[in-house]
Amino acid sequence: MNTNEILSKVRKIEIKTRGLSSNIFAGQYHSAFKGRGMAFSEVREYQFGDDIRDIDWNVTARFHRPYVKVFEEERELTVMLMVDVSGSLAFGSQKQEKREMVTEIAATIAFSAIQNNDKIGVIFFSDHIEKFIPPKKGKKHILYIIRTLLDFHPESNRTDISQAVETLTRMQKRRCTAFLLSDFYQQKPFLKELQICNRKHDIVAIQVYDLRDRELPNIGLMRVRDAETGHEQYLDTSSSRVRDSYRRRWQERQERLKETFSHSGIDSVSISTADDYVKHLMMLFKQRS
Repeated sequence: MNTNEILSKVRKIEIKTRGLSSNIFAGQYHSAFKGRGMAFSEVREYQFGDDIRDIDWNVTARFHRPYVKVFEEERELTVMLMVDVSGSLAFGSQKQEKREMVTEIAATIAFSAIQNNDKIGVIFFSDHIEKFIPPKKGKKHILYIIRTLLDFHPESNRTDISQAVETLTRMQKRRCTAFLLSDFYQQKPFLKELQICNRKHDIVAIQVYDLRDRELPNIGLMRVRDAETGHEQYLDTSSSRVRDSYRRRWQERQERLKETFSHSGIDSVSISTADDYVKHLMMLFKQRS
């Protein structure tokens, strides 16, 4: 894309996603993510109705009556986007490519963040960290992020989610809310890294997939190419056995992914490029409220 094309796309995405952030997500975002970052304030005597999980047992033992820890909501949240830029995202058989939908979702979250006076940063990753944008505030910063999302050319086509997650754990010292946006098109497990990171931060996984990732059309002999490895092969899609095998592999991969998120204790959502991502994000936010 040339400069004018990029600026035109940035403007279109800004108009669409800023409107969504203002009109739809404003309250949902705040209730879903504000209050997740809590700072210790003081200790006071237990009062009827207090959450027993907040009891400070050391102080309680010292004074022989129950005391609770009081927390205050941190005024400012740091939001990190971990964006997969590997080769498999540059595919779409529906309204748009997976990468285009990831860009729109990332932009929507970014505008929601700045409207709540939060900082936002980005980690672009393939099988290594491609680019790091430190967290900052402001519309100028958001537009820079969107421009980068639209015109980013990764060095590698492969994926290693562990790299992104480990980098966030290591680089982000204070607790943050992090959105992991990917099609999760990799075989290598990343459960351990995700568990460690989610103990320190609040991770939300957003999977974007295409219907052709899930199911093959019945169109006869078809040449398919793995966008990450470059491997090509022919599939006889007229064979129900071939289509069933393809669908089964997708289902097995989704089950492994669901288990990984469940065992890591993180919230997640799967969105098809044929879907309305707004509806799915609203459901995710409500689930967390």
